[in-house]
Amino acid sequence: MQKFKTNVKCGNCKSAVTPHLEKLGVSSWEVDLSHPDRILTIHDDISSEKIISALKEAGYNADQLTS
Repeated sequence: MQKFKTNVKCGNCKSAVTPHLEKLGVSSWEVDLSHPDRILTIHDDISSEKIISALKEAGYNADQLTS
């Protein structure tokens, strides 16, 4: 599981990101819109670089969080 701080702010933003993540093969993910850092959690084993790139392609920022 990987977590990212994002600027995904609403349901429409999630809809915009969805096709970009699906193109990578991400099938299990969520964004905590109630968290101030809009934490994106990815449950699939996809490289963080690809996730960050896909969000950037969709027009959003993502920074991987370390535990």
